[in-house]
Amino acid sequence: MPSAALPVPRGLALAFNWKRVTFTLLFSLSWGALFSLGWNSGFWSAVERFVGVGLAAMMVFSLFEQWPKRLPRWLPRWVLQVAAVAACVPVVTVTMWIWSTKPGAPPFWEVEERMVGFGTLTGFGLFMAPWVALGALVRQKEALARERALALELAQSEMDRQALDARLNLLQAQVAPHFLFNTLANVQALVDSGSPKASEVLRSLIAYLRAAVPRLNEAATTLGQELELVRAYLELMRTRMPDRLRFELKADDSALGLRCPPMTLLTLVENAIRHGIDPTEEGGRIEVEIRRLEDRCRVVVSDDGAGLQATDRGLGTGLAALRERLELVFGAAASLTVRSREPRGVVAIVQFPALMEAR
Repeated sequence: MPSAALPVPRGLALAFNWKRVTFTLLFSLSWGALFSLGWNSGFWSAVERFVGVGLAAMMVFSLFEQWPKRLPRWLPRWVLQVAAVAACVPVVTVTMWIWSTKPGAPPFWEVEERMVGFGTLTGFGLFMAPWVALGALVRQKEALARERALALELAQSEMDRQALDARLNLLQAQVAPHFLFNTLANVQALVDSGSPKASEVLRSLIAYLRAAVPRLNEAATTLGQELELVRAYLELMRTRMPDRLRFELKADDSALGLRCPPMTLLTLVENAIRHGIDPTEEGGRIEVEIRRLEDRCRVVVSDDGAGLQATDRGLGTGLAALRERLELVFGAAASLTVRSREPRGVVAIVQFPALMEAR
């Protein structure tokens, strides 16, 4: 069984961050190459010393970025980091010059040429390293501010999404009883009138509800599923008024997999039955047409029933809830229009983006 990898301390992870290491190497190499033009011991000697001081300063900067975990209130961490970086420069340069002194040779402070190199690197490091450290701190503050702003934006987006889902669920909860109560009222009317079709209609209703109710709480469905429910609903309504209801369903195959809010199509058809076909003695015909127009989908439900009444106010409960559900799902990209049809009847048109249902 392989052993679990040991966790890397965060301070080391920061110290060996590839961006930080890359910047330090490029910065040190550039200045080392520049100073090597007047360096007595040659190009590589200058580059090695500049890179060594740069990496040491980077390690100290990263160390005090995390340690100690708690500082006195009067000591800001950035002050500690900058001071530590400045202090490490002479310590590292002294160490490098002592280490590079050959056995038996005089100490470097007694050799003028070596003291010149030591003073040059120490002076440059004491001047440049704190400024580089301050620049890194400013960039960290800016990055942290951006991260916090992004996190806040994501949290706000999640809250908006949850509020949208809650509103959509509330509207769907309103649609479900609205549809069920209307259908049950139709069955009650048959029972009250003693119609022998009441039992047949009730059986059809039970079969329909077994298929329809589980979908009421779904966040989204497809137009193909909606069309199946509408066909079952219209068959159910035709058992109640066989001589007064005719219907035709037409749909593009490419539109059947498109996403839409649950009960979209059913709400339009139920509205046509209730306000168009039921009020007239001769009944009428309902036509459902679903078309995909490139990146848009167009759903048209028309009837030749009673038509819009002068006393009608607004769209009614079902259509008003449908309009709001479409707006919640698709925003301003969806529309619902209801208008009169010549010579009589009503046409309801819904348009929304053609989005495929996620699998």
